[in-house]
Amino acid sequence: MAYNGALLARAREKLAARREANEAERARRLAEVYARSPRIKDIDRALRAQMVQLMGLAISHGEDVPARVAELERANLALQGERAARLAALGLPEGYTDEIYSCPLCHDTGVYEGGVCSCLKKLYNRELTAELGTLLRTGGESFAAFDPTLYSAERDAELGASPREYMLAVKDACQDWARSFAPGAPSLLFMGGTGLGKTFMSACVARVVAAAGYSVAYEGTAAALAEFEHQKFSRDAAEADAASEKVKNYLECDLMILDDLGTEMATSFSTAALYQLINTRLAARRSTVISTNLDFESLRRRYGAQIASRLEGEYTCLPFRGRDIRLVKKEREA
Repeated sequence: MAYNGALLARAREKLAARREANEAERARRLAEVYARSPRIKDIDRALRAQMVQLMGLAISHGEDVPARVAELERANLALQGERAARLAALGLPEGYTDEIYSCPLCHDTGVYEGGVCSCLKKLYNRELTAELGTLLRTGGESFAAFDPTLYSAERDAELGASPREYMLAVKDACQDWARSFAPGAPSLLFMGGTGLGKTFMSACVARVVAAAGYSVAYEGTAAALAEFEHQKFSRDAAEADAASEKVKNYLECDLMILDDLGTEMATSFSTAALYQLINTRLAARRSTVISTNLDFESLRRRYGAQIASRLEGEYTCLPFRGRDIRLVKKEREA
């Protein structure tokens, strides 16, 4: 999984804050217990001294070492028993002053079995979802919120089904794709007129894939290609660096969602940047979801054969059918 450096840094900051909060809570509990039972403080001091003695004996040599270790272990168990009894007398559980960890796997380090722990992945995903705010603008875009009644139930001879039945099948296909997402999943091309739910469906896909812990980037085509331009031509070093970070994320994230292809101003540079984005991700087997109002012939005229052939040959095309949903909703409200 490819991680965005800035988002991962923010996730690690959140994990560090949890760790600090847990340490502060443990310190508070220790202070409380020591104030109520000074003897427990003496026991803890004695237990620490015993650990130092055991460490010294571990590197010692002599016939009496085993006996001394056994004696220390007996004394240690006796002190632990007394400590537990005194905590119980205070109405507190035995582990009340133990180390506190939010994650039992990595003990709040973020590293587990040589990789990124699931707790850090969850924090990263939260940061990632916040970054998707442009796409997930209302928080209501989900497969469960898909409303098939916005599409006609009348049979369409060309489709061989009603737009409602057809779009339910499209929704199911997208949901299955998102739920089973893994690096290298086939790229998708959402194609159809305005107002048919392509951006909504992109948001649904983004939510499910991001929730599984994969890195997702969303951008409108015009804004994404503008970052390529800023990276190359900006005279402001800070702006160029920020653009470079975004472009790197576009090229390397697990899933890139490129919305409204064809609405940007087409130039020779933007076409070259679009080709770089599409071709680089295809070569690296990184999945992309692109939505467009254009058909293949229009794509070919606008971008040329190189781009159009890759979209037609390498992407799974899902045509969207029906009437403009915004008009349907307006008619319902009238």
